[in-house]
Amino acid sequence: MPKWDNKKTEELFKTILKLKNIKEAKIFFRDLLTEKEIIEFGNRWKAATMLEKGISYKKIEKQTGLSSRTIARISWWIKRGKGGYLLMLKRNK
Repeated sequence: MPKWDNKKTEELFKTILKLKNIKEAKIFFRDLLTEKEIIEFGNRWKAATMLEKGISYKKIEKQTGLSSRTIARISWWIKRGKGGYLLMLKRNK
Protein backbone atom coordinates (compact mmCIF):
# COMPACT_ATOMS: atom_id res chain seq x y z
CA MET A 1 0.00 0.00 0.00
CA PRO A 2 1.43 3.40 -0.95
CA LYS A 3 2.29 5.93 1.71
CA TRP A 4 -0.63 8.34 2.17
CA ASP A 5 1.56 11.39 2.79
CA ASN A 6 3.06 11.97 -0.63
CA LYS A 7 3.40 14.58 -3.35
CA LYS A 8 -0.07 13.87 -4.79
CA THR A 9 -1.86 14.18 -1.46
CA GLU A 10 0.19 17.27 -0.58
CA GLU A 11 -1.11 18.89 -3.78
CA LEU A 12 -4.66 17.85 -2.90
CA PHE A 13 -4.41 19.40 0.58
CA LYS A 14 -3.01 22.63 -0.88
CA THR A 15 -5.93 22.72 -3.30
CA ILE A 16 -8.44 22.19 -0.47
CA LEU A 17 -6.93 25.14 1.41
CA LYS A 18 -7.74 27.36 -1.59
CA LEU A 19 -11.49 26.79 -1.26
CA LYS A 20 -13.14 30.07 -0.29
CA ASN A 21 -16.56 29.09 1.03
CA ILE A 22 -19.09 26.30 1.63
CA LYS A 23 -20.45 26.52 -1.92
CA GLU A 24 -16.99 25.97 -3.41
CA ALA A 25 -16.32 23.13 -0.96
CA LYS A 26 -19.60 21.44 -1.86
CA ILE A 27 -19.02 21.52 -5.60
CA PHE A 28 -15.35 20.51 -5.33
CA PHE A 29 -15.93 17.61 -2.96
CA ARG A 30 -18.98 16.42 -4.93
CA ASP A 31 -16.83 16.19 -8.04
CA LEU A 32 -13.95 14.58 -6.12
CA LEU A 33 -15.95 12.09 -4.04
CA THR A 34 -19.08 9.99 -4.40
CA GLU A 35 -22.20 11.02 -2.51
CA LYS A 36 -21.72 7.96 -0.29
CA GLU A 37 -18.15 9.02 0.59
CA ILE A 38 -19.27 12.54 1.47
CA ILE A 39 -22.06 11.18 3.67
CA GLU A 40 -19.56 8.83 5.37
CA PHE A 41 -17.19 11.72 6.12
CA GLY A 42 -20.11 13.74 7.47
CA ASN A 43 -21.14 10.87 9.73
CA ARG A 44 -17.59 10.43 11.00
CA TRP A 45 -17.33 14.13 11.81
CA LYS A 46 -20.73 14.02 13.56
CA ALA A 47 -19.51 11.05 15.61
CA ALA A 48 -16.36 12.95 16.60
CA THR A 49 -18.41 15.92 17.81
CA MET A 50 -20.73 13.61 19.74
CA LEU A 51 -17.83 11.71 21.33
CA GLU A 52 -16.36 15.00 22.49
CA LYS A 53 -19.66 15.70 24.26
CA GLY A 54 -19.55 12.31 25.98
CA ILE A 55 -22.49 10.84 24.08
CA SER A 56 -22.77 7.05 24.17
CA TYR A 57 -21.76 4.81 21.27
CA LYS A 58 -25.35 3.51 21.06
CA LYS A 59 -26.76 6.99 20.54
CA ILE A 60 -24.01 7.82 18.01
CA GLU A 61 -24.74 4.58 16.15
CA LYS A 62 -28.43 5.47 16.03
CA GLN A 63 -27.88 9.04 14.79
CA THR A 64 -25.09 8.33 12.29
CA GLY A 65 -25.59 4.75 11.18
CA LEU A 66 -21.91 4.08 11.89
CA SER A 67 -20.84 0.77 13.43
CA SER A 68 -19.52 0.67 16.97
CA ARG A 69 -16.18 -0.42 15.48
CA THR A 70 -15.97 2.76 13.36
CA ILE A 71 -16.97 4.88 16.34
CA ALA A 72 -14.27 3.18 18.43
CA ARG A 73 -11.70 3.95 15.72
CA ILE A 74 -12.76 7.62 15.70
CA SER A 75 -12.49 7.70 19.48
CA TRP A 76 -9.01 6.18 19.26
CA TRP A 77 -7.89 8.81 16.73
CA ILE A 78 -9.30 11.60 18.89
CA LYS A 79 -7.32 10.32 21.89
CA ARG A 80 -4.15 8.98 20.26
CA GLY A 81 -4.09 10.20 16.67
CA LYS A 82 -2.12 12.98 15.05
CA GLY A 83 -4.28 15.67 16.67
CA GLY A 84 -6.37 16.56 13.63
CA TYR A 85 -9.71 15.80 15.21
CA LEU A 86 -8.77 17.69 18.38
CA LEU A 87 -7.54 20.68 16.39
CA MET A 88 -10.79 21.02 14.50
CA LEU A 89 -13.03 20.22 17.47
CA LYS A 90 -11.35 23.08 19.36
CA ARG A 91 -11.65 25.45 16.41
CA ASN A 92 -15.35 24.70 16.04
CA LYS A 93 -16.13 25.65 19.66
